[in-house]
Amino acid sequence: MAAILSYTSLFVFRKLVVEAEKFGLSHLEFTQSYYIGLLMIPVFWLTVYHVTDFYRDIYRRSRLKDLFYTFNTSLLGSIFIFFALILDDSVASYTDYYRGFLVYFSSHFFFTALFRTLLTTRTAYRIRSGNIAFNSIMIGSNEKAAELYAKLESESNRKTGHNFVGFVSVDNNIRFLLEKNLEHLGNHKALPNIIQEKEIEEVIIAIESSEHHKMEEVLNLLEEKPVKIKMIPDTYDIISGKVRMESMRSIPLVEINHQLMPVWQMVLKRIFDIVSSALVLILLSPLYFTVMMITKISDKGPVFFKQKRVGFQGKEFYMYKFRSMVVDAEENGPQLSSENDERITPWGKIMRKYRLDELPQFYNVLTGDMSIVGPRPERKYYMELISQHAPHYRYLQKVRPGITSWGMVKFGYASNVDEMVERLKYDVIYIENMSLLNDIKILIYTVIIVLQGRGK
Repeated sequence: MAAILSYTSLFVFRKLVVEAEKFGLSHLEFTQSYYIGLLMIPVFWLTVYHVTDFYRDIYRRSRLKDLFYTFNTSLLGSIFIFFALILDDSVASYTDYYRGFLVYFSSHFFFTALFRTLLTTRTAYRIRSGNIAFNSIMIGSNEKAAELYAKLESESNRKTGHNFVGFVSVDNNIRFLLEKNLEHLGNHKALPNIIQEKEIEEVIIAIESSEHHKMEEVLNLLEEKPVKIKMIPDTYDIISGKVRMESMRSIPLVEINHQLMPVWQMVLKRIFDIVSSALVLILLSPLYFTVMMITKISDKGPVFFKQKRVGFQGKEFYMYKFRSMVVDAEENGPQLSSENDERITPWGKIMRKYRLDELPQFYNVLTGDMSIVGPRPERKYYMELISQHAPHYRYLQKVRPGITSWGMVKFGYASNVDEMVERLKYDVIYIENMSLLNDIKILIYTVIIVLQGRGK
């Protein structure tokens, strides 16, 4: 409705004001181009809002944050519409362009903000009155959980949107304080089944200080579940700024966000991967051909080497490389390469130094198994070994593996499991700070390393 009304406002302004000043007549007629615009413009705006992830989690929104978002999106979208529709108008003065843009932007922002404020205000009222609620569970069973539950249920009779169906314990006690108020659903190890059976939408973690050693295990169990996760912060969380003002009125809670990047950045990242990979495969085809010929001539055996790796969400795929080792290099079982590995051919050492052996992986990027920037994929065998030392290793499977990564830039290739665990720190830092800007930064570092031949 906002898109239609704002486009109509622009059309009427152009007909009754701009054309009247230009041609000396005022005649409002809704032409065929107007009706085409009525179909196209709303689709454009709905696409923009979908790509920028505006429609995610529509029930729990900050009205002030929505207002700022609406202003920024309206401004950028209106600039695009201005160049697409307004700039080729016949006008009496160039100031008519500015007036047309101002009419369209202000009307679109006004109508969109008005309708959204009405909707979100109504939704907030329905949540406070208890008409909208989300199936929730409390993880924790004693003092902290009981205190938090009491606060949530006594917020001056205003509902917080939680329909608590029970609590989950992390210890093996027989009796729990929270049993007075909620049903005991079982131990935390049963969380995946509980979430599915009870159709849980929100999880609140309120465990005791003595139970904090179970936190990593709890979060790993919740990792791939479509639930909103909140927890009681400690002093460090508050000082570091992790606690947001909108965290449930007077009760500060840290929200653990599963979403690593906004949807629009994820879309742009994938587009960048596809376009860049296609260009590399086309423009560097002479280099590919040269490397293939030298690999074939320098050592008997196949040019390409393929190996099963574990990728996004645990899916296995074949990763391709130019072969840099002798044939049957792993006839005695899986082995990691080292700096002075005798299995590496003379030409293979040169390829590895300048990362030429990785070039075929742009095909993996094109097919969607990999990204240009992301944690390096590992074999299932080593993934299980690493997980024994660092259970959070599976966290890397939340994103597509990459040709290069922050771990590769800062650490390089790993020659044993301990080094893999060490490199893991950098990859986790990357995932926690994923953005297009950081991807560009990593690519710049990678290019410098390749040009200097510092590949490790």
